[in-house]
Amino acid sequence: MNWKLVLFASVIAYGAYQHFSNKPVVHGEGAVANNQPINGKANQAGFNVKGYSITPLETFAIEARVLSAEHYSFGREADLSPVDLALGWGKMSDEAILKDIKISQSNRFYYWRVDAFPIPRREIETQSANMHMIPADDSIASKLKSVKTGQVVKIKGFLVRADAPDGWHWRSSLTREDTGNGACEVVFVKEITVS
Repeated sequence: MNWKLVLFASVIAYGAYQHFSNKPVVHGEGAVANNQPINGKANQAGFNVKGYSITPLETFAIEARVLSAEHYSFGREADLSPVDLALGWGKMSDEAILKDIKISQSNRFYYWRVDAFPIPRREIETQSANMHMIPADDSIASKLKSVKTGQVVKIKGFLVRADAPDGWHWRSSLTREDTGNGACEVVFVKEITVS
């Protein structure tokens, strides 16, 4: 058997697998996650994760469409949060609207741009957010790493502050009304379902 032919076939098969396994999930027109995220009072003592002190600030529950997922393996934040999810709810979970919005993630930020606004700017800003996910265990970490654009996730946990012994800290936003630097949620994920 010709080894070049085997190598070529293997590369084609791998490329096809990557293409279809990473293909965004399509739902059709209409919002697939109608409710606003819910914050509540956190009656939970602090705890440690990988040498960081984690302080629950508020409970958090969200059902949202995944607008983009970005994986991180380098940098201090990646120790705690290997995955960021850009999430949309309300109108920002509707394919009829999202088809006119270009979405990307980089350097722990979520970016969007439009040629013409399909909905008012403020609705884009308040019905979507970039969220840094801290998995509670290996099973949740595995689920987070497998999430694809277009899927609908239900997440429960805490919005948190993380502190390191050397003074470094990372604090979650507690509102969906803010934008820019510091507006991301830092989520300790206790439960996740993906559909």
